[in-house]
Order: sequence, then C-alpha cells, then structure tokens
Amino acid sequence: MTLKPRKIVFWLLALLALAVLAWLGLREPEQMVSAAAVTRGPLEVSFVEEGKTRLKQRYVVTAPVAGTLRRVTLQPGDAVHAGDVLAEIDPATSGLLDPRSRSQAEAEVRAGEAQLAAARERVAAALAAERLAATELKRMQTVVAAGALSRQDLDNARTRAATTAAELAGARADERATGERLAASRALLAGEGRSSPAAGRAKAVAVRAPVDGRVLKRPLESATPVPVGQVLMEIGDPAQLEIEADVLSTDAVRLAPGTPARVLRWGGEGVLQAKVTRVEPGG
Repeated sequence: MTLKPRKIVFWLLALLALAVLAWLGLREPEQMVSAAAVTRGPLEVSFVEEGKTRLKQRYVVTAPVAGTLRRVTLQPGDAVHAGDVLAEIDPATSGLLDPRSRSQAEAEVRAGEAQLAAARERVAAALAAERLAATELKRMQTVVAAGALSRQDLDNARTRAATTAAELAGARADERATGERLAASRALLAGEGRSSPAAGRAKAVAVRAPVDGRVLKRPLESATPVPVGQVLMEIGDPAQLEIEADVLSTDAVRLAPGTPARVLRWGGEGVLQAKVTRVEPGG
C-alpha cells in the first residue's frame, strides 16, 4: 500500500511535535543567574555590641585632714579650674600632741613626702612617653605622606599620642593632689598647740581642684566635722567621654588600639567615627 504525500507530511509533523514535547518535558528548568565584573577591594569584618559612655577621668577629692568643713558653695555642674579652692577645712587641734599622735603626724608627713616624690617620678615618666609619642607621630606623618606606610599606622600613632597626653595630665593631677595632702599634713603638725578659733581660721586648709572640669557630686554642703579621707567632691570633664563595651573573647582578640569603630544609635543623627584606645581584660 502506497501512502499519499499528504499523509506522509502529516505523520512527519506529528512525530516532530511528539519529539519537541518530549524534549520540553525532559529538559531541566532554566536557572536565573546574575553576572558582575570581578574587582579587588578591602574586606571589612565587623561585629555589633552595645556599649555605655563613661568619663575618661573621674577625680575623687577627699579631706586631707580631720577638722571642720566650712560651707561648700559649689554646686554640681559648676565649672572649676586646676588650683581653684573647692572647700576649706579648719583643722581639729587640741593643744599639744601627745608623743604617739606627734609620731603619727610626723609619719604622715614622711609618707606624704615619699608619695610626692613617687608622683613626680610618674610625671617624669609620663612626660617622656608623651614626648616620644609626639615625635613618633611627626615622623609617621612624614613617612605616610611619602607613601611608605598606610593610614592605619598613622591613626595608631595618633591614638598613642592622645593616650600618652591623657596619662600625663592624670599624672600631673595626682602630683598636685599629693602635694595638697602633704601641705595639709605639714600644716597640722606645724599648728600643734594652736587651738583658738582665730588660729584655726588662720590655718584653714584649702582643698584645691586637681584638674579642670565640672563638679559631678558634692556629698556635703553645710559646715560639718569631717575625718581624714572624707569624700568632699567628685570632679570630671563631661566633654571627655569614652564608650565602654563588653565583647566576646573571640572578637576581642581581633581588636587593638587604633582599630576603627562606628557608633550607631547614640541619640543624634548620623554615625560617629571612633577608634579603640585600649582593650581591658575582663574579670
């Protein structure tokens, strides 16, 4: 039997259609892909932790001698400068000192002299470190400008310079406070036997501010007897704040002084740029 040409064409088209349907059913679905050009750039690894602000330096001013504290006029928030009189104390004297009390007073003077000498040595060491850091910073600025080192090295040098400058300021404040305590001890010993009110007023011990800042706390206001070591005031600079954050040990090992940081949700607009100044071990 001979097929007509029309039937042959029909069966060929049917077979072709079946083949197309089979191919469409067996093929894998198309996958959507995106392509981009390969570029080189810095890789940033970061983590997020909550932190809290604190004063860089907080100075607790105490009574250097026992006596009667005169009324304190300073209020929390008042600005003070290094050397300003914060309070005055009329030393408590009661005639001649007995041998034991006199020996104790002399021992306090000797201890104060030793503490003052140690404070001066700390100032000298801090001054040497501050000068070295300043010299390294100048040298680093020249080297970085020539393209021999990275900006990160320059940032680390700036951090060291700022840290040593703050340590020097703290050492000088400690030296002044130690000197004030020694002067008070000497005044108490020199005023032995002077118990009249006029003598007490003449020998009043002035308690001075160790640094520039503002009054943070003032536990006592009215005139009242105070023992040695009584807290009279806390001083700090609210403009000098730092952020403290607790991080995991696995993250802390990747941090070092000078590491860049960003402060988010700090109460204002934008992002604050910051740097790690030190990594303190946890308790």
